[in-house]
Amino acid sequence: MEDIEIAQNAKLEKIEKIAQKAGINEEYLEQYGKYKAKVDLGILEELKNKKNGKLILVTSINPTPLGEGKTTVSIGLVDGLNKIGKNALAALREPSLGPVFGIKGGATGGGYSQVAPMEEINLHFTGDIHAMTSANNLLSAIIDNHIYFGNKLEFKRVTWKRCVDLNDRQLRVVNTGLSGEKNIVPREDGFDITVASEIMAVLCLSEDIHDLKEKISNIIVGYNKNNEPIKVKDLNAQGALAVLLKDAIKPNLVQTLENNPCLIHGGPFANIAHGCNSIIATKMALKLGDYVVTEAGFGADLGAEKFLDIKCRKANLKPDAVVCVATIKALKYHGGVAKEDIQIENVDALKRGAKNILKHIENLKDKYGLNVVVAINKYTSDTEAEIKALEEILKENNVELSLCENWGKGGAGITDLAEKVVKLCEKEYNFKFIYDLKDSIEEKIEKVAKEIYGANSVEYTEKAKENIKIINDLGYANLPVCIAKTQYSFSDDPKNLECEEPFNIHVEDVVLRTGAGFVVVLTGKIMTMPGLPRVPAAENIDIDENGQIVGIF
Repeated sequence: MEDIEIAQNAKLEKIEKIAQKAGINEEYLEQYGKYKAKVDLGILEELKNKKNGKLILVTSINPTPLGEGKTTVSIGLVDGLNKIGKNALAALREPSLGPVFGIKGGATGGGYSQVAPMEEINLHFTGDIHAMTSANNLLSAIIDNHIYFGNKLEFKRVTWKRCVDLNDRQLRVVNTGLSGEKNIVPREDGFDITVASEIMAVLCLSEDIHDLKEKISNIIVGYNKNNEPIKVKDLNAQGALAVLLKDAIKPNLVQTLENNPCLIHGGPFANIAHGCNSIIATKMALKLGDYVVTEAGFGADLGAEKFLDIKCRKANLKPDAVVCVATIKALKYHGGVAKEDIQIENVDALKRGAKNILKHIENLKDKYGLNVVVAINKYTSDTEAEIKALEEILKENNVELSLCENWGKGGAGITDLAEKVVKLCEKEYNFKFIYDLKDSIEEKIEKVAKEIYGANSVEYTEKAKENIKIINDLGYANLPVCIAKTQYSFSDDPKNLECEEPFNIHVEDVVLRTGAGFVVVLTGKIMTMPGLPRVPAAENIDIDENGQIVGIF
């Protein structure tokens, strides 16, 4: 049975009952139909003196193009924790339409470990990402309108891009203002995918609507003839943008297929943005649950690094335990096996590919000082010999392994991991960041590249060097770095899976994001607007004669 069929056949509880289970009073619930609701931020004031629950971060090895089931394990772990009698809920990201209709598919879990209503969450949900798209593009319209009516701020260069929440490579670079109307100024523009927009990052890193408005006002949208930055507040646009986001800032409440509560809010990409759900939703969840499962995007070199060095730093959070998800198939893939052969038993390739997970464990344990357990998202093609080989490798490195069968069994198939996570949360740990904010921009980049990725050195283009100088001159050198890199490899080359030879990280550009409060570092051939694959998932998505959506996976 496909994921969407499992989800559509599940018996869901009305959202009021899920809210009651989560400890959310009706006065804070804003319903979007029977099974979705937003939670008013007023509840945070009521819960401010309540002790926080334990925070569990779920991350993974470098994934294959179809992912490793990190969200499936995250959702399953919430069900597993509830199965063993714990009060647990999830705090996850919202799916983007780009991957849903592209190559990766939906982001609501899989099998019997899903959040629901699956198809609604994967599509328009409660309109959050649409609101961010509108806010982003309203700002673009205001900028061009200002230029049209005389350009009082003397824009010489516009850096703000338009956005759309779809994979559309044709929009990466466009020419606008070609109507020939009097006073209209043609210029080169471009589109990012919405989940890479600074508006998304700002919303996810804000504490409330006032903080959101303040962060928006500080976004740099261009430079004048003296190369001085022009900000949103110079256009007096922050109020209008905040109005468009007044509902989007509220977390969304849904449920797992086992009727456990889940807050889903914010969805920045992890390879090109900071890859974490909102600070608001995470802090709300920590007040509501004794155990909160959250995830960071893609591999731990990207998602977990940004979760720890950006989100935890800004929100004053630290995870009590880390789950690193892997599949036997992906380990063989990183051991040099072609995609079409990864279901065939190959212990030697598994052992070679295990270097990938060992590097992630070393980073999480030794570099960040955290307690880690490995979760194997089990497939029927996994053999006893392969599982035993991996167990022995991890045992030699003093790391526990848990086989997770929640895809087919739900919470009952992941109680072993739940028990191990509970014990891990009680162990002492010494969390630390990889870099200090006082480090130079180059030092921050190089510490992540060398210590987390294992790179030999970092190479900068002249454009990147020039932009680092501008950032330093403007006084923003003390911001954290958000490195945009391929998710498939520790290197910046998606084809260099094994990283056998010493590699360098190639910094193509460095972009200042004063609203979000970080510096984006673009490496390799990373794109802020993805393209569709040769055969996009969209070709299999349809609505049948009964009005049921089919084909989302």
